[in-house]
Order: sequence, then structure tokens, then C-alpha cells
Amino acid sequence: MKEPASPLRIADFRKFWFARFASVLATSGMVVIIGYQIYDVARADYGMSIAAASFQLGLLGFAQFVPLMLLTPVAGVVADRFDRRKVAASAMAVDFLVALGLAIVTATELRSLPVLFALAALHGSVRVFVGPAMGAIAPNVVPAGLIPRAIALNSIGTQAGAVAGPASFGFLFASHRALPYWASTGLLVLAIISVLAISTMPPPPSEARRAHPVRQIVGGFQFVWSERFLLGCISLDLFAVLLGGATALLPVFARDILHVGPEGLGQMRAAPAVGAAIVALVLSWRPLARDVGLKMLLSVGAYGAMTLAFGLSRHFLLSLGLLSLLGAADMVSVFIRSSLIQLNTPDDMRGRVSAISGLAISASNELGELQSGFAAALLGATGAVVFGGAGAIFVTVVWAMLFPELLRARSFAPQYRLRESET
Repeated sequence: MKEPASPLRIADFRKFWFARFASVLATSGMVVIIGYQIYDVARADYGMSIAAASFQLGLLGFAQFVPLMLLTPVAGVVADRFDRRKVAASAMAVDFLVALGLAIVTATELRSLPVLFALAALHGSVRVFVGPAMGAIAPNVVPAGLIPRAIALNSIGTQAGAVAGPASFGFLFASHRALPYWASTGLLVLAIISVLAISTMPPPPSEARRAHPVRQIVGGFQFVWSERFLLGCISLDLFAVLLGGATALLPVFARDILHVGPEGLGQMRAAPAVGAAIVALVLSWRPLARDVGLKMLLSVGAYGAMTLAFGLSRHFLLSLGLLSLLGAADMVSVFIRSSLIQLNTPDDMRGRVSAISGLAISASNELGELQSGFAAALLGATGAVVFGGAGAIFVTVVWAMLFPELLRARSFAPQYRLRESET
């Protein structure tokens, strides 16, 4: 049977794409509003200083990371043992309840820091199961040769949701504070319907279902640890974004530095996704093919440089431009890293490896928010972002020396095959 020219010609991929887009649109906008609400409640209702309220944003990241850290190994095993469509849909259903709870709490003026933190933590727990399941579905619905294009198209949907979510939800919040959460509930329902409409996934191997879950968890970590190439790809993102993430402090820049309010916050949160979406569109048309390891490292370094420059900017439009460039650089890194990880992982391990990769990404985001909150309390918001950007550049240089395998990756060909051909 002739291989289709584009993943979009495959019906199941279109359903998968829409489910990813709708869920990202719902959750990216919801997360922005939770962060702004926590900062605003801390300042307005609890009378906290800018530094103390900034620290609350760090705690928000920590509250979402703890369940991620505890549940990610379990989520990977679940994605490898059960129908990945049903795993993703069930997790989205719980996230629907989180959005519904936030809508009711906000509409009835029952908001408080403990309630907001609790619902944010539940959202973090749910996201653990969505990521590995959705990440492992795509290679089952497209041929291996189309995986790089599928990842680029998937990134377009993800980034489109990440653009529209924060930007539109900021305006919805300014119109009526509960409206963004009501929008999230509807979008999550559409995502659930779409993912369940995907054709039945191939059953997990019988040995995977018979194996003890703890042994499977350990096996996933052992596999990544033994594959230095995968370890280098995953850990690069972990440490670079851990230091370089500026998004946690955007409410501080929006409210007290650039003075643009929730509408400006939505635009700043959307700006990286705009840059990322443009790059993803180009990559879906003309994917990278040569010197992919070097380009991944250079893009991470560029991400750090743009983060540093954003921290120094005091002009709103310049800040938006720098955030867009930051997102563009990050998209190149994400595209290369995701393609390499998918093509270097056997199908029966994809759930666990996706979970470990997701844990690294989440750790970098959530712990990065905690680090940013601590740094902002000590150095101020500007000092924290500048320090983080410089740290991301430093990590890039160190990883190029620690993992020369990354520099030797000339193409998307599976690296284990390259190693076998060299021996």
C-alpha cells in the first residue's frame, strides 16, 4: 500500500491533531489565568508585596510538579499496558472537572490561595497521564517515514492552541472572570470526543501486560539511562529550561514592570507560541534533515540569549518580539528532540520513554517556576530572568562537551543503527 504524502491524509491523525489542539487551547489558557489569579489574589486580598506574591508563583510551579514527579512513572506504565486513547480521554475528563471547579469557584467569589493551589495541583496530576498517552499515539497512526512531518504538524496544533489560549483567555478574563474556565470545559469535551474517535490502537505486547508494573517502571528508566543519546536529548531540555524559563514571572512583568494588565499578560504568554507556530509551519513543509544535533544545541543557546534579553527589556513591543524569538528557537529544539526520541524508541517502550521525557519537560517548567520564584525574591524579577537566560547558555555549552553523541547526530536516522554501523 502506497504511503500517504502527508499525515493530514490519515483520518486518525486528523482526529489526534484536533484532540491535541483543543486540549492545549483549553489548558494553556486555563494555566495562564490560574497564575494571574494567584498573583492578583496574593497582592489584592492578602496584601503581599511584589516579592512575596512572586514567590507564590514559584510555589504554584512546585504544587504542580510534586504530583508530576510522583505519578509520571505510573503514567508511563499505564500508557504501555492499556488503550492509550482511553487513558488520554479519562485524564482529560478529570481535567474537565478541574476547569468546572475553577469556573464555579471564580463565579461565586470563593477564590482563595488554598483552593487555587489545590485545583492547580490536580491539573498537574491529570497532565501526567495525558502526555505519555497522547505522545505514544502518533507513531501508531502514521508510518515511520512521516513521523518528523507529523511532529511538525502536531507542533503547529500545539502552538496554535498555546497562542490562542493565553491571548483569548486574557480577554475573556477581563470581560468576566469565570468565562475562561467555562470555555475550557467545552473545549475539553471536544477533545475527549475526538481522541475516542481514533481507531483502536494495537494491543500492547502480551509480555508487557504480564510484566510487573514496578519492573516496567525500572526498565523504562534503565533504558533511557543506558542510551546516552536519549539521555542527552532529554536532560538538555530539563536543565536549560529549568534555568531559562521566564514564563512564571510574566504576571510580574505584566502587572508591575510593563504595566499591561491581564490583556498584556495573555499576549506575552502567546508570543512564544506565535514564534513557535511559524517555525513549526516551515518545518512541516521543509523539515530539517542535516546536522540536526548541532542545530538542536544552537537553538537551546538562542533560547537562553532571548530569555536574557527579555529580562532587560522595558518596552512592551520589544518584549513581545523577544518572546516570539524565544519560542521560535525553542520550537527548533523541540522538533529535533521529539523526532529523535520517537525514532530511537521501540513501540513497547514509547509510553514509558514519553513519560520520562514529559517528566523532564514538566520538571523544567514547574521546578523552573519554583527556581524563578526563589530567584525573584532574592534578585528581583529582572535579575531572575537574566540569570536564568545566562544559565541556559551555560548548560548548552556544558552538554555539548558531556554528550558528544548529540553533535554527531547528522540526521534523523535512528542513532542505535549508526552506532551498530560504526562497530
